[in-house]
Amino acid sequence: MKKFSLATLSFFILTMLWAYPWHMIWFHDLYAKIGAFTRPKPIMPLGIMAVLIQGMVIAYLYPFYYRVGHPVFQGIKFSLIIGLMVYTVMGFAMAAKMMIAPISTFLIYHTVFQLVQFVVTGAALGLIYGRKMEVDLEEL
Repeated sequence: MKKFSLATLSFFILTMLWAYPWHMIWFHDLYAKIGAFTRPKPIMPLGIMAVLIQGMVIAYLYPFYYRVGHPVFQGIKFSLIIGLMVYTVMGFAMAAKMMIAPISTFLIYHTVFQLVQFVVTGAALGLIYGRKMEVDLEEL
């Protein structure tokens, strides 16, 4: 439970540290211009809830995935796999439903955002679960 809580918290903190400046400061005007934002002010509690749920799901599923290998590399690999699922909803499906133009600009920025997000959070995930988990599994 300790690792689950720490993994969830690290995902939340790292994602928010990356997402807030990316979406609300650095590229806010770009996203608004191309139609990726349709609200003048986002409903932050919904975004926070989304990130918390994503973090809990990732923290819960990772122990079923990780068996052997370098913990950080495996954490990144797992997060990129899960991140691809998130990307399809946040990238392709969003572009399909909203009047975003040009779509290519949105997808390029969004791809960079989520690639960095899931590499960083995946590295943290690997560090949290680490080799201790590998030893625990061998003892079973």
